[in-house]
Amino acid sequence: MKLLRVIRFDQTDAHVFGAAAEPDEWAISGAFAFAGSDPETLIGKERQAFRNGWLGLTSFAHATFVSVADADEDIFAQCCETLSQHFIRFYNPPGLEEALSAATDEMNFTADFCKDTPINTVFTLLREFDEDGALHEEFRIVEPPSDPIHARVWEVVEDDT
Repeated sequence: MKLLRVIRFDQTDAHVFGAAAEPDEWAISGAFAFAGSDPETLIGKERQAFRNGWLGLTSFAHATFVSVADADEDIFAQCCETLSQHFIRFYNPPGLEEALSAATDEMNFTADFCKDTPINTVFTLLREFDEDGALHEEFRIVEPPSDPIHARVWEVVEDDT
């Protein structure tokens, strides 16, 4: 099984989100957190979390990048339990069974999304509301650069003397 883990290339997330997820947290899209939101009221760091934030499953904070990682059934079950407890604390589901069912659906979506994707593939997301108010997500693969990032500064040349 494969799931998503938070990664960081720098400290940007700590500045652009209200709270930044920590590297290596298991993660999901987290679109449910914005269901029913009014796009006009999403401003600043909350808007950034809405537009580009993955949801870490330990801190329930946001991250710009996630990567595909190996997981097992125990990790999957732990993520479902953690997420269901989050639903109970913040979203008032009818009961524990419904919270666990919704959490399992979220985790199954993530596992299915990752299933045919190579380990260490890096993703970003773009989330928006359409003109009818429906929430849409676009998942984007971050391709590594094909050219060297740094220019050669010097060259070692043997001296004939």
